[in-house]
Amino acid sequence: MKRLLTAALALIALLATSCGAGAVESVVDKDRIVIGVRPDLPSVGFRTADGDFEGFDVDVAGYIAGKLGKEADFIPVLASDRERVLVEGQADLVVATYTISQDRKARVLFAGPYHISYQDILVRPGETSIRNVRDLKDRRICEVQGSNAASRVLEERKVAARVLPFADYKACLAALKADQVDAITTNDIILAGLAAQDGGGMRLVNAQFNEQRTGVGLRKGDVAGCEEVNRVITGMYQDGTAAKLLKKWFGDTGLRIGTVAVPQFEGCV
Repeated sequence: MKRLLTAALALIALLATSCGAGAVESVVDKDRIVIGVRPDLPSVGFRTADGDFEGFDVDVAGYIAGKLGKEADFIPVLASDRERVLVEGQADLVVATYTISQDRKARVLFAGPYHISYQDILVRPGETSIRNVRDLKDRRICEVQGSNAASRVLEERKVAARVLPFADYKACLAALKADQVDAITTNDIILAGLAAQDGGGMRLVNAQFNEQRTGVGLRKGDVAGCEEVNRVITGMYQDGTAAKLLKKWFGDTGLRIGTVAVPQFEGCV
């Protein structure tokens, strides 16, 4: 009997250890957090010559960290890295034009969205034949690794565009200027930032299709952290910060900002 009791206690201890081993440490329990932001998107998330980060997403990330009472370190993440840095524990939050989708929700947790935008189209100054997503049929559009914007044109809108792969949006913009592609299509704030930095007259069509619900990525299981981030995002809209940041970064880009109101959250599941 004594041996059976000892064995049972050992089994209980082993099971408890196994369950605890997979537990996710919440951002709310940390004094210092790591936030992944884009280094390659002007006005959104961009790494400056001195190594700092700036842009709308960076300001949102800083606001969230401050309201959570956390010190924050920023790390650069490209579109293809966003899921990996969360799953591997290299970042606690990702604030990097991370559009919420059912496929992505299977692997990471999303707070927010903190911004509702739309997919749009960027064209050369003299281009007048592309006015909406249907006009992309048989036209060359770029696809950045890790982004789902091009596939949404083909699969959701059923527009048979010709997709050409590029490493990042800087390469996409260069290809557009060199007439290697006919258009860039992705989140409208990304396109507005690219056009503003380039200064060459690249034009945002303002087609506004495919609503983009941009969220804050967290590790799967950090429900407490997600709920706290949602609370902070609500405050960011209620105190006017969201409207101020959108005007700061995109007020002079030709982007239609529209009504700035608290988005409807996805729920921390």
